[in-house]
Amino acid sequence: MTQNLPEKPAHALADSEEPFDLPGFLRTLTSHPGIYQMYGKGRRLLYVGKARNLKRRVSSYFQKQRHSPKTLAMLAQVQRVEVLVTHTETEALVLEANLIKRHHPPYNILLRDDKSYPYLLIASAEPFPPMRLHRGAQKQKGQYFGPYPAVTALRESMVLLQKAFRLRTCEEHTFRNRSRACLQYQIQRCSGPCVGHILPEDYARDVSDTIRFLEGRSDEAIRNLGERMQKAAERLDFEEAALRRDQIAALSKIQERQYVAQAGGGDFDVIALLQENGQWVIFISFIRNGRQLGGRSLFPQHAEDLRGPDVMAGFLMQFYTNKDIPGNLLVNVLPRNHAAVSEALVAQSGHKVVMDAPQRGPRKRWMAMAQTNALSTLRQRGQQASAGRRRMLLLQEFFELPELPQRVECFDISHTRGEAAVASCVVFGEDGAMKEAYRRFNIRDVTGGDDYAAIEQAVYRRYGRLKKEGLALPEIVLIDGGPGQLARAQAALALLEIEQQIQLCGVSKGTTRRPGLELLHVPGWAEARQLPPDDPALLVIQEIRDEAHRFAITGHRARRAKTRQESELDHIDGIGPKRRTALLRAFGGLKGIRAAGLEDLQRVGGIHQELAQRIYEHFH
Repeated sequence: MTQNLPEKPAHALADSEEPFDLPGFLRTLTSHPGIYQMYGKGRRLLYVGKARNLKRRVSSYFQKQRHSPKTLAMLAQVQRVEVLVTHTETEALVLEANLIKRHHPPYNILLRDDKSYPYLLIASAEPFPPMRLHRGAQKQKGQYFGPYPAVTALRESMVLLQKAFRLRTCEEHTFRNRSRACLQYQIQRCSGPCVGHILPEDYARDVSDTIRFLEGRSDEAIRNLGERMQKAAERLDFEEAALRRDQIAALSKIQERQYVAQAGGGDFDVIALLQENGQWVIFISFIRNGRQLGGRSLFPQHAEDLRGPDVMAGFLMQFYTNKDIPGNLLVNVLPRNHAAVSEALVAQSGHKVVMDAPQRGPRKRWMAMAQTNALSTLRQRGQQASAGRRRMLLLQEFFELPELPQRVECFDISHTRGEAAVASCVVFGEDGAMKEAYRRFNIRDVTGGDDYAAIEQAVYRRYGRLKKEGLALPEIVLIDGGPGQLARAQAALALLEIEQQIQLCGVSKGTTRRPGLELLHVPGWAEARQLPPDDPALLVIQEIRDEAHRFAITGHRARRAKTRQESELDHIDGIGPKRRTALLRAFGGLKGIRAAGLEDLQRVGGIHQELAQRIYEHFH
């Protein structure tokens, strides 16, 4: 089922400056199913919910009854409520999931897992079909196998399949322009179809065996290879027979790694939900055609006060939005409104989806394995959280803050002699690095090499946006630099009128630039401080600073590479690929174009008088 997300709900109070009339709004509410959206100051979306009966559900928030502390905190911020009526509760479920994934409201369960999963593609439309990693829309002709939980798991499977079937993995332009076999052929991971080392019919049989294996018909694929080995031995082609023998051995090895006891066939996602010490974890295991493709853990946010059925319902609707849904979902906790969730998943997938909590047999063993993995990852995360909390305690003590900081950010600048300057902003919390919150800033309108101005621009842009959107500010901001950079960062915060809310600290490398000799500069200190090299607080600051440095360098290198691949003509309005090529051919390069006059430029095909004037003015 697809939903067009409305920018403004159809059944909503007009967006005006008048105070929100809550009693009047509740009296006019309909009893139809739909979704409701609660907004705070500045029309910041706080929460999206679904309801079978909008009037009953929304009114329950504002009646005198007991609410959880989290709900009370949200209601204290609510300034208006808007609703959207839907035809069915199923439609409301889908719309709620789409809105949550789009807006990430702070009081909804959030999964932070919007990426697409990789698939293995056999591109049958190309000559000598290759085997490739694929992400995104499945528009290319061929057969797709997956999804795999991570690229590393897929690459590992591809290596094993290359050893067994020796299909090519190169791109089409590389395949068409080879004059001799590549390294993959030399190490026996490709049969060399590009240079005729294998007959088309033999390669086609290898492709068929690969597809059989990936479809779960591994015994059939091995039997076929065994027959080919026997025929080769009968005609005394022992080299061919040895090759098929090695293929069978490789397939047997893959089977050992990926075998799962069959339980009626089909594709399964096994989903285990657990809670410990207030933290939820969801471990999802992917089983396709009887083979275990791996699994991954997800940690829902803002779910502390919810029960298992509510968390499971939120997970299923968010996770399977815009993702392939297998025919079978095994869960250890059935979601709230089980029937409506199942109906929504069927509508999204277009095929039958069976949801079940297994009680016996192989499926129960799969669930036990998923629960074991979930518990393991949950406890690992707990250990990491303890380490993250220790980090924050050290920083709180060092900066003498009244409360434990929840968020620390650090800025760094990277450039090559002023070229392609990029600022990085990394974010750390109690759980360690919050990579989804990292940001880069391409520095604009600043003299090359002016790190002071670059820091000021990055800090102003970062916190100007957070302030505008009403988002939380960090308690501590580290700046990679000395008093100059610190002063400009302080000026940016003062311009935004938030300098009193943030603890600034500059981290300079000292005279020898050796780790452990950093100088720490804080506004209000009489002089910079140098901590002992093994001081725990300094080690935390070094870790955060080094991560900002790494993130800035990778961003700068990417921007620099892109800049050096661009032509100066690309920056002239009206110059596309064809006109750029025509100009370069006519004048032999940029030097000739710079020296050309207006009449010379107009002689080039496609360059009219106005465009010629524009080109001339660009270079003069």
